[in-house]
Amino acid sequence: MLSKKASCDAHGQDSSYFLGWEAYENNPYHQLDNPSGIIQMGLAENQLSFDLLESWLASNPDAVGMKRNGESVFREHALFQDYHGLPAFKNELVKMMSKIRRDKVKFDPNKLVLTAGATSANETLMFCLADPGEAFLLPAPYYPGFDRDLKWRPNVEIVPIHCSSSNGFKITMPALEEAYERAQRLNLKVKGVLVTNPSNPLGTTLTRQELNHLITFAVAKEIHIISDEIYSGTVFDSRRFITITEAVIDRNLQETDLWSRIHIVYSLSKDLGMPGFRIGMIYSNNQTVVAAATKMSSFGLISSQTQFLLANMLADTKFTSKYMKENRRRLKKRKEMLVSGLKTAGIKCLKSNAGLFCWVDMRKLLVSNTFEAEKELWKKIIFEVGLNISPGSSCHCIEPGWFRVCFANMSEETLQVSMRRIKAFVEPILIISNGCSSLQQQHQRRGSIIGKWVSKLSSSDPEPDR
Repeated sequence: MLSKKASCDAHGQDSSYFLGWEAYENNPYHQLDNPSGIIQMGLAENQLSFDLLESWLASNPDAVGMKRNGESVFREHALFQDYHGLPAFKNELVKMMSKIRRDKVKFDPNKLVLTAGATSANETLMFCLADPGEAFLLPAPYYPGFDRDLKWRPNVEIVPIHCSSSNGFKITMPALEEAYERAQRLNLKVKGVLVTNPSNPLGTTLTRQELNHLITFAVAKEIHIISDEIYSGTVFDSRRFITITEAVIDRNLQETDLWSRIHIVYSLSKDLGMPGFRIGMIYSNNQTVVAAATKMSSFGLISSQTQFLLANMLADTKFTSKYMKENRRRLKKRKEMLVSGLKTAGIKCLKSNAGLFCWVDMRKLLVSNTFEAEKELWKKIIFEVGLNISPGSSCHCIEPGWFRVCFANMSEETLQVSMRRIKAFVEPILIISNGCSSLQQQHQRRGSIIGKWVSKLSSSDPEPDR
């Protein structure tokens, strides 16, 4: 009696990424009420700077109370809103986007489409750019939610671009070509490449070389580029963030066909830590895409009250500058706490400079170099150690043993508890592993010595009779 969409399992909810959340929800950690519960380290939320936001709200009662110069604007915003969004809000959003990119790029509010979060933005772009059964290439490892956002309702196929730890999971031209050829063998028409920059789950920004690879590839194949830049304001270390638009401008490609095939997704969920406010957006140089996406946005609008409040907040440039600087400092400090704690336990992380998580290398904890072994390790970490982390297989990583571990959605004290737990779990494994490795090395050395001794004896023997 139900539709195929309602009764099928294509939502992706059976992914280990979401199953870990379920385990946490059934037994959530609480410092006092449930100290042995599962600590949520699989959720990329930024809870480190709520005090700054709350301080602004307390100092700006008119914005919270829907007033302008002391006069109520409630009736104005309670009525039906146009799906283009409030001009004041869109104007402040593009200014903020430019500020995060150090004013290297200017954005036009007329090319901006408001959506109820980045999830809606990515899905809307799929509806605009691809027909059911067509494909997008995504560098893997990638955010597990894309299997839901891109595939469930738009019915777009995802073809992973396989990246490896040998070069820090960077995008290469051979990897792009291999993914394209694989799609062709599957009889899939490739419509574009979607990247997250900064990367989720790697926590790294794309290099200039990687961006140029993407641009050259998109020009050659005549396809779209979607750059999901929702973590752009979280870059806290080393090289700066380069938006896809800046990279295209630097190659003087504004007057080419590629310019209309560049699309950016952004939101305030990560940079401002407001995922519950559902503030997402699409920025496109293609007016047909903008027009179609604006019409589709009527299925998931941002409330007028939210737009009014945040238009006022973003217009306070003194506050936003202070917030972004302090938020980055806190993220860097918290990330260093996680990396240091894992290092003490004998675990390394991929070097990162952005995001709310680290890409953690637990390959030496595997009993074998297989995804079955990764799954078993993941289960132990959830149910025995009490930490929900996301296995690399859920991110379509081709190497078993990598995990995404979030650090900004908990208190400092909770992070310290999680580090004590992981150290207590890992140390016995590494002692046994190192012991076996040491024993193996001893056997190898003994074998080498015996071999040399036998060889020496052999060389001193008289030649046998002929």
